[in-house]
Amino acid sequence: MLAKLRLQRPARRRVLKLDRRSGCPDQRIRCRVVLKVAAGLSRNAAARELGCAPATAVRIVARFQREGEAALLDGRGENGSRKIDADVRGGVREILAGTPEDHGFTRPTWTLEILRVVVETVLGVALSLGALWTLLHELGVRWGRPRPIVACPWRTARRQRRIAVLKRLAASATDANVVVYGDEVDIHLNPKIGPDWMLPGTQRLVLTPGNNEKRYLAGAYEPLHDRLVYVEGDRKASWIFLNLLRALNETYADAETIHVILDNYIIHKSRVTQAWLAEFGDRLRLHFLPPYCPNENRIERIWLDLHANVTRNHRQKTIDGLLDRVHGYLAERFDTRRRVLLVA
Repeated sequence: MLAKLRLQRPARRRVLKLDRRSGCPDQRIRCRVVLKVAAGLSRNAAARELGCAPATAVRIVARFQREGEAALLDGRGENGSRKIDADVRGGVREILAGTPEDHGFTRPTWTLEILRVVVETVLGVALSLGALWTLLHELGVRWGRPRPIVACPWRTARRQRRIAVLKRLAASATDANVVVYGDEVDIHLNPKIGPDWMLPGTQRLVLTPGNNEKRYLAGAYEPLHDRLVYVEGDRKASWIFLNLLRALNETYADAETIHVILDNYIIHKSRVTQAWLAEFGDRLRLHFLPPYCPNENRIERIWLDLHANVTRNHRQKTIDGLLDRVHGYLAERFDTRRRVLLVA
């Protein structure tokens, strides 16, 4: 038969006080089990009232009888400092900023097993794969595809000065002095293949038409009014860019100046383009980004979203059907504010 639990009045007051002030749910359960059993309830009855397992109540009372009020504290406090602290989190971030090759491995991409070995070697902390996976989740680390880039040949200071000038230009935009970001995007009938959710043991299949067909959009995005002006063509040549410039002239007929921020693609600088600008482009000003700096061109985000929502893994059998989806997506995205302008 289990021994009865006796609690003197001063001890009972201290347990009540700890129960009221504790922020730990487990500690409050321990206090309340002790109080209820000391008040005359059985271990099972106390467990039922508090919603814990009877074995838990038995264990709590037995420990209280052995250790007294110290049994109400978390016994893990004597285990020392936690393994995963702020220093470990910061160290794991620094490690993941590099590659396994930085630590003597021949593999260029991370696995949990390699990361665990590196964390133990560099930080002196041994973590299980489960604890490491939990830590990566807490840090917001994701499994994704790297993006290939080409390094800008300009010196850093020159590149940063140029970008700063263009940002100030964009910030100064008005209805009289329009600022747009220009670029072209390829639309392929052969789908762009991208990641997707799939059931275990299955792989999603995307049927390709075999004979690829291409269309191109030349667009200009105006952040001030969230407006997109774009034209369509079957070749990415100077004439499609000139069609876009004509569309800008027509769309912003009341503007004094139209500033176009764009990359250094050849059709933006061709002799055909220069000749047209000399004759018809008195209100147009082209501003070129540093080479290989697509992140500074705000229309790039629109094209990325277009691929993600329309062209990636698409199932359209004809280029016309795919283009209908493209126009529909752009119209839906911008027509909410009636800013889409489709120019033939």
